[in-house]
Amino acid sequence: MLRSMYSGISGMKNFQTKLDVIGNNIANVNTYGFKKGRVTFKDAMNQTIAGASAAQNNRGGKNPMQVGLGSTIASIDSVQTQSSFQTTGRALDLAVSGDGYFIVKQGNAQYFTRAGNFYLDNNGTLVNADGMKVQSIENGILKDITVNVNAVLPAKQTTAITMAGNLPLDAKGDTKLVQQIQVVDDSGTAHTLDMTIKSVNPATGNWDVSFTDNTLDDPAGSSVNQPITINPNNPAADTAVTLQVNDGTGKPKALTVNFSQKNLTMTSGSIDAQATTDGNLQGSLESFNIGSDGVINGVFSNGSVLSLGQLALAKFSNPSGLDNAGGNLFRQSVNSGVANINTPGNGRGTIAAGSLEMSNVDLSEEFTEMIVAQRGFQANTKIITTSDEILQELVNLKR
Repeated sequence: MLRSMYSGISGMKNFQTKLDVIGNNIANVNTYGFKKGRVTFKDAMNQTIAGASAAQNNRGGKNPMQVGLGSTIASIDSVQTQSSFQTTGRALDLAVSGDGYFIVKQGNAQYFTRAGNFYLDNNGTLVNADGMKVQSIENGILKDITVNVNAVLPAKQTTAITMAGNLPLDAKGDTKLVQQIQVVDDSGTAHTLDMTIKSVNPATGNWDVSFTDNTLDDPAGSSVNQPITINPNNPAADTAVTLQVNDGTGKPKALTVNFSQKNLTMTSGSIDAQATTDGNLQGSLESFNIGSDGVINGVFSNGSVLSLGQLALAKFSNPSGLDNAGGNLFRQSVNSGVANINTPGNGRGTIAAGSLEMSNVDLSEEFTEMIVAQRGFQANTKIITTSDEILQELVNLKR
């Protein structure tokens, strides 16, 4: 049989595969996180009719004579380029800007995806559309992410007051600053105190700090027994201070806290020293959001913002080597490299909340490739029909 006929058959098979890949690309033009495929060809083996010979004596060299035997598939690539984002405004729609894949698990099976349309199930676990659990990372260990929308943050007693900022070097003896601070006692009740900072000795740089609860029957008696003396040029070690707060009946109640002045400075200028306190009231989870670093921040009714977890991203040496598992999922393969897992931003992309990554399929490119594949298929059929006509002529020689 003619070699050209088998070459035509190999070409037809290859273009059929190319059309299959193009069809799959077009079918997934609106699939979030989809990565298009691409087919490349290579020539098959060649039949050598005469080998090459080197130049010798008075005779020049001679090139080999070979006849190609068709084409075959060189590769079917997964093109892992980033596509554009579609803004949705939904808090649990996430996109990766840069390298990296979300990690989802079903049992012990681990998958990777660029499709970030996530949901909370009935247990508050963050899952994808198929119920696979999205993974966070904590101390290098992968964990499920759970957001308890009914979470209540218990009250925490104030144990520390920390001073920071500047006290003016050229302060006068009557310079003072009054700031209101909030402290929480052991019963979870908040109290607002007036903190007064007053210069008492400009020559030495000493300042007094006192605290007053104006809701007491005798506010003047609520100040600390001895004002705290601070000097930023020679800061003292943290000291224990006993505050007097309202016990609910107008009577004083002792609240002991740790007072720190190590973050104070003394330079020329205005007074901007501020005090911050720890502790909090009881609060319920009101909302949550996801930052570019993948941290899930819970916002509570008492004003506290706490981290509820941090998304993990995986990075591969050869992303195109991942196995496509369907359902917008990829699996690690022997040629993809081992998943390098860490938090967003650490050599990986960042998280764009309220957005989804669209398919990287370009319809104009796919339709052009479809025309090329169609014409290539037709050309190979012509090889077969032409070869058939030649064979018919050979058969007719016997007539």
